[in-house]
Amino acid sequence: MAHIRQIADAEATGPLARIYKSAIDRVGKVFGILRVQSLNPPVLLASMQMYQACMFGPSPLSRAQREMLATVTSHANACHY
Repeated sequence: MAHIRQIADAEATGPLARIYKSAIDRVGKVFGILRVQSLNPPVLLASMQMYQACMFGPSPLSRAQREMLATVTSHANACHY
């Protein structure tokens, strides 16, 4: 299995530390999907902004429909998070 180096909470500094703190404040932890992008905080931030736009931005789909699509897609891709 491939290994992706990830920055732990205690090692995070600058923008990454702020992103981690925001995640912890919001949901109580930093999910793996964020950690695997931790080596490049600008890309991580852009990814989070895209997620916010897709899940919470204007759309003909309801929030529940968006979550359902995300769940089905994750299942089809064998994502276990």
